[in-house]
Amino acid sequence: MRFFRDTLSKLSSALLLCATLPVSAAYDQHPRSEEFIAEASKEYKIDPAEIRTWLNHAEKLDSVLEAIARPAEKVKEWDEYQDIFLTKKRISAGKAFIQEHADLLQQAEQKFGVDKHIIAAIIGVETFYGTRQGNYRVLDSLATLAFDYPQRPLFWRELKAFFALARDEKIDPATVKGSYAGAMGYGQFIPTSFLHYAVDADNDGKRDLWGNPADAIFSVANYFKRHGWRSGEAVTQRVRVSGKEYEEIVNDSLKPKWTVAELKALGVEPTVKIADDRSANLIRLQGKVGAEFWLGEHNFYVITRYNHSRMYAMAVYQLSEALR
Repeated sequence: MRFFRDTLSKLSSALLLCATLPVSAAYDQHPRSEEFIAEASKEYKIDPAEIRTWLNHAEKLDSVLEAIARPAEKVKEWDEYQDIFLTKKRISAGKAFIQEHADLLQQAEQKFGVDKHIIAAIIGVETFYGTRQGNYRVLDSLATLAFDYPQRPLFWRELKAFFALARDEKIDPATVKGSYAGAMGYGQFIPTSFLHYAVDADNDGKRDLWGNPADAIFSVANYFKRHGWRSGEAVTQRVRVSGKEYEEIVNDSLKPKWTVAELKALGVEPTVKIADDRSANLIRLQGKVGAEFWLGEHNFYVITRYNHSRMYAMAVYQLSEALR
């Protein structure tokens, strides 16, 4: 009996302790929740009660905060990018992807004027052709970043857009998976990009970028068209440099800001014929055997609209050439 009383006493103490421990409140109880609900309701005409319910089901993920706040590792050089994105395995899988979806890629190229190899390369770089789309619940990752990572207010915007796309596409927000930063589907669209550029390619009434290759392929193509892709134009070419004057303008802009004639005057020599009045910039990357110099033309800049990185754009371009 004494053992029973002692055990009961210990259990009661433990329950009392648990009751006094701080409990992480749901996001519908967050101090800024009403502000968020009012904004999302006004901006996207979503029922406030629906938003509140979704916020109630969102969970704070410390792993997301740790991932985004983690000090950046050494910035990778181009030679390291090549080891990641230009492997035999990725190229082989890309050729299989193109063969499997040949008709869809051809239709997208004809409809949007975007090179089908660039479309495939984007999907190959982003998710290894749809096989690595992310395992985070987008509801959790975006709510965590919107409310508990104020350094990046863009996530507040993206969470509102996520609720809008869930409403529009009749998707349960709790079921959507993606990256820790809320990127989704074959092409890793963030919610605002989904709202602006996602396409219902097969007219089934849904824009399914997670499981429908047609919608995913057409959506990537639409993104590029809307950002100014020029059909038939080159992306980049290797160049030679001489003298010292070019050093003042190398890597000075993602957007082409010089004419080819101006670049030539600074010691840049194209290896492929190009009109002197064409806009471009000079790119320097650290390759396997030293510095590489490239001409960044308009379509190269368009690739950087997908991800604002020269090395990303070069990886997409060179993967597309390998797939070609």
